[in-house]
Amino acid sequence: MPGTAYPTLEALLAAVRDCRACEAHLPLGPRPVLHAGNTARILIVGQAPGVRVHTTGIPWDDPSGKRLRAWMGVDKDVFYDASRIAIIPMGYCYPGRGTHGDMPPRRECATLWLDQLLAQLPQIKLTLLIGQYAQRHFLGPRRKSTLAETVKNWREYAPQYLPLPHPSPRNQPWLKRHPWFEQQLVAVLRARVETLTTPS
Repeated sequence: MPGTAYPTLEALLAAVRDCRACEAHLPLGPRPVLHAGNTARILIVGQAPGVRVHTTGIPWDDPSGKRLRAWMGVDKDVFYDASRIAIIPMGYCYPGRGTHGDMPPRRECATLWLDQLLAQLPQIKLTLLIGQYAQRHFLGPRRKSTLAETVKNWREYAPQYLPLPHPSPRNQPWLKRHPWFEQQLVAVLRARVETLTTPS
């Protein structure tokens, strides 16, 4: 339960997966989706699970995940290896549908659990901040007025953070308006990921 000191990451993850703090507000009920290992060197912070991920319980198990893996230059074996890559979204459960897509991630997840989780991940060298919610939380006043400007100015946040647009197919218009992202920044991302996921 929140407020408890957990001796291991495994115990903490079990507690997070049992969390029911937002149950009354979740249309499909609670099903926290995240994974991590305390040797992971990369952390992926996205928004919140969609319906498909809620159903399967596998993070990024959708077309967005396929594109993200392509951007990173990794296959599923590497992507889902919790000893190398941790996946902790801003919201752990599907928040429901809004007027223009899914609702924002609920704030309780970060409030109750995020600091505890990060404290159990001492080897993280690179955090991928995917979308505005992750960028707002981790970059605070350092982020720019638009997501495009934040991503374009990625050097200001490197090497600790790398801000990215969301890889959702719904974001294709953004990618077309900003071709520099896939032409330039994806190569930087792949090089960093390869360095941090290759056994030394």
